[in-house]
Amino acid sequence: MSIARTLQDYMVQEGIHYEVVTHQRTNSSIETAEAAHVPGDEIAKAVILEDDDGYVMAVVPATHHIKLGSLSKQMHRELRLAVERDLSKLFNDCEAGAVPPLGMAYGMPTVVDDTLAKQPDIYFEAGDHERLIHLDGDEFRHLFATAEHGRFSSHIQ
Repeated sequence: MSIARTLQDYMVQEGIHYEVVTHQRTNSSIETAEAAHVPGDEIAKAVILEDDDGYVMAVVPATHHIKLGSLSKQMHRELRLAVERDLSKLFNDCEAGAVPPLGMAYGMPTVVDDTLAKQPDIYFEAGDHERLIHLDGDEFRHLFATAEHGRFSSHIQ
């Protein structure tokens, strides 16, 4: 597989300059960071949440987990993890577990943790388990300028 078509089209539409980084096949964002020789704090991972009003994509560093209560309070919603089997319909051009963190490209509300904005470089899944998109920090901040932001994650111990 290559870069997800929806992702590629969105990046072109937004005029974002990016680089594709290949790595051995991995099963988690932490494994991806190791395989690509990238700090885990620079890997942006997507976590899909839902409630009765629909889906939300939360974007956090690979080294963090979401504080669901904090995020729910911030968004005034009762969010929970989305059911995995439903995600293939939402991201039909991506492999399971390799969803790019650009909910905007898929018409999904997106909230990004502020810890990512401090990174000089950001990497994220390109739609499969063997490629990452690399952006410099300024491109990442530009890309997420219209997304909701907040502090809703903490470092995995």
